[in-house]
Amino acid sequence: MHKIKQKYIIVVCSRANNYSDNFGRIFMKDVKAKIKGKIKEITIDALRKAIEEGAVNLSQIPEFTVEVPQAKEHGDFAVNVAMLAAREAKKPPREIANIIVERMEIAGSGVEKVEVAGPGFINFHLEPTWAHEVIRIILEEGENYGRIDLGKRKKVQVEFVSANPTGPMHIGNARGAALGDALASLLEMAGYDVTREFYINDAGNQIENFGLSLEARYLELLGYESQIPEGGYHGEDIKDHAREIIEKEGDRFLSVDPAERRAYFVEFALKRNVERMKKDLEDFGVHFDVWFSEKSLHESGKVKKTIELLTQRGYTYEKDGALWFKATEFGVPKDEVLIRQNGVPTYFAADIAYHKDKFDRGFEWVIDIWGADHHGHVPRVKGALAALGYDPDKLTIIIMQLVRLFRNGEIARMSKRTGRAVTLADLVEEVGKDAARFFFNMRGADTHLDFDLDLAVKQSEENPVYYVQYAHARIASIIRQAKEQDVKVPEGSDISPRETERLFSMLTHETEIELVKKLADFPETIKVAATTLSPYRIASYTLELSAAFHSFYNVCRVLTGDEDLTKARLMLVKAVKQVLQNAFKILGISAPERM
Repeated sequence: MHKIKQKYIIVVCSRANNYSDNFGRIFMKDVKAKIKGKIKEITIDALRKAIEEGAVNLSQIPEFTVEVPQAKEHGDFAVNVAMLAAREAKKPPREIANIIVERMEIAGSGVEKVEVAGPGFINFHLEPTWAHEVIRIILEEGENYGRIDLGKRKKVQVEFVSANPTGPMHIGNARGAALGDALASLLEMAGYDVTREFYINDAGNQIENFGLSLEARYLELLGYESQIPEGGYHGEDIKDHAREIIEKEGDRFLSVDPAERRAYFVEFALKRNVERMKKDLEDFGVHFDVWFSEKSLHESGKVKKTIELLTQRGYTYEKDGALWFKATEFGVPKDEVLIRQNGVPTYFAADIAYHKDKFDRGFEWVIDIWGADHHGHVPRVKGALAALGYDPDKLTIIIMQLVRLFRNGEIARMSKRTGRAVTLADLVEEVGKDAARFFFNMRGADTHLDFDLDLAVKQSEENPVYYVQYAHARIASIIRQAKEQDVKVPEGSDISPRETERLFSMLTHETEIELVKKLADFPETIKVAATTLSPYRIASYTLELSAAFHSFYNVCRVLTGDEDLTKARLMLVKAVKQVLQNAFKILGISAPERM
């Protein structure tokens, strides 16, 4: 609640002075945020006057919002303060709203008129000149437009993909890669210090089964009877590895101790698999800062030390020859095994050690992106962190739902090229990096995704990635045409503030105003998307901005016979081009100059 006395103003000012110079600079470049702040200030001042005059009986000013109305005719912004104050003031909201509006001082504020609407909303209509600053700021800020200091350089680790290295990456991994990389870029844009990390599951049962599977194929290819164990791997890639080993080493491993043989096979195949993962991810535009080995946790003794620490803190017990973690003390339905009867630590034990290590490396916030099958693992890991004395709320786990591929209206499970299950590499080859990444980021991680392979390669407005990239290419074409016609394409720094104000005052068409408004939305979109960890909001924004641009383009010529109007519209479309580039960079898609 806002305090009514002078103390309220002092508190607000002191908080503002605590912001870093950099944040203050960036914040003031968010025109929409600045206007919303001004509207809030005007409203609070008016309501305070009403209270002091006895026109409204309130002990304090309620926390209210400044929002953009859904209907254009309701103005540019609206506040709901009258409805929130009605109960305590014991007056109808519309009456309170009228009392507030009567006391508002809007001269010189950029507000053209204020009116009361509906059940008691106060609607603000701005002077058209408010939008002029948006274009100038975008051209001045360039690739930094939209950058905010929400994170204040807080150290964040985003761990994603972390695919099992025993085989090629599947479609679920592809979605995780697109989501994780876009989220990391979004958080960087929001002012966080982000590290991207891949956890290599190169220890445990799956690696034992991997070695047994490789051994079975090796022996089989050399004419010996052998069988892949239960829980082993049957993919063609296992045969491919076995063939390569035979080509390189021949049959020399027939006389080698089986344990030593399998260890060599695992090291040989894992190295190639990880190299292939890195290449496939690089082709997908995803680059990790850290590739972290699960095996290293065991070799360094970190798993053992973590279990010892849990025991020292009283959260383990022995039962049936195994060591258990008291997970039920943290709201988990059942306790979990840390060390099996055979003395081998479980994957869960390694995962606890891994997350402990993340925080020990200095990360202040850890974000994991997991598949839907890991949902039940969330409370166990958070409980273990709490048991170790870490704040479990500093671990955010995003559960990603399944993907279904469709081709010709039917579920597609096989690659057109290989006839095998569709991998990340197959998907990139079939539809391209840009389409794959955009489609994966069109929905929230918590929703199932139906991926239309045919739509993803269509060169039409039906294809969302084509639609947004075409907007960028169309603007590039306009700028090329201007240069070919010897029309000077103005830079923001080429023209004085007074001159830009004169030029931008010519942008009065409804589609021009709507386009500028959408450009002004970008910093707030970054803030909301980063706060909610929702990269899909950026994809949605590019579609909305592209739609606003196409609407403008269809009714307004950019290269006109009027030199000043041409300059103004060229600067407007250049601003659109820049903001699309900034959004595309977050999503990890290219900004084509031609299509």
